[in-house]
Amino acid sequence: MRIDISYDSCWRNSFLAGSNNEPLPKKGRKFIGSMTELKKEGNFKTQAITNDTVMGILNRLIGDQRKLYQSRGGDDYYFKKMESSIRFKDKCYETNEMTYLRNISGSTDKNSFTGAIKTNNAVFNSDYSAEFWGILALDFDALCKFIVSNEKVSSVIQTDPIAIISKLEILNKAKAVLNEGMANKAVEELQKSFEGIEYLNKKGEIMPISLYCSSLYLQLQRLSERFNMNSAKTKAGGISGISKRGFTKKDFMARFTTGEKKKIWGNPYIRKQRTKGIGEETSLMTKASGTLEINLNISRERAKDIQIKIENAGVSSFYLGKKGLAYVTHIDTREVE
Repeated sequence: MRIDISYDSCWRNSFLAGSNNEPLPKKGRKFIGSMTELKKEGNFKTQAITNDTVMGILNRLIGDQRKLYQSRGGDDYYFKKMESSIRFKDKCYETNEMTYLRNISGSTDKNSFTGAIKTNNAVFNSDYSAEFWGILALDFDALCKFIVSNEKVSSVIQTDPIAIISKLEILNKAKAVLNEGMANKAVEELQKSFEGIEYLNKKGEIMPISLYCSSLYLQLQRLSERFNMNSAKTKAGGISGISKRGFTKKDFMARFTTGEKKKIWGNPYIRKQRTKGIGEETSLMTKASGTLEINLNISRERAKDIQIKIENAGVSSFYLGKKGLAYVTHIDTREVE
């Protein structure tokens, strides 16, 4: 038996974690098509027509609308003894397109904020403010000396939300430093105060932004001996938007703005990565159009039964994979030669 299916604009990428061959999690499958998730290895998922795709189509055509894993697990699974006899050929051409995805979960932009900026917060206008935020005005060598020797900070930085977050963004771009000399001593000192915090990258080099952020927490402890630092802390005892390894702009500014965090409702589906010896590579959405030829090595009697079931189900068109519009163009019940 042979079934020909024509299809158009079938998306050949997947935007969800997990698999269709397992029960749906309580909160649904995780969306991994956001700009942040696409940067992670393995989240730009390409798909091709597989045996599972073909079996899903055949079940759909005869009127079985269950998930494939549900159909396979049922005693009434029609194709239980036929799967090994099914073959297919995918004759298609592919195109790459820029596609904009809608993210209905309403994620927030980690680099944006909304509303008017509140500069009169006590963390910027208290007796301790200059020494506290002055940490960010130190150059890297001076920062290491501060960590190791507990020197008083005399460097000054403008103390308002925009100035602070701008300085953090500059420091975040600083290049990694070799883990040696005074820098190594500074890391060892911080590890005594903050166990479990990793300050090195995969190459074993020090990330300066992590030392600056941890030093703010260190300064928080040291200034507590001379000042009441409660206004510098969140309810959980941390620094708003700043961890001991880095910072998040939206979380930092959330405390000092009148508006809510800026929501992201979508993004282009694109992944850029650098490959050694090649340079920057750009990956876009792949769409395919063509014909899927399904061959079933079964008796003519069984083939006619399948044809009747397909006609009775009356499925005029359906999705092939993700979004592609597909329909049956030809059914031949003759046995495969």
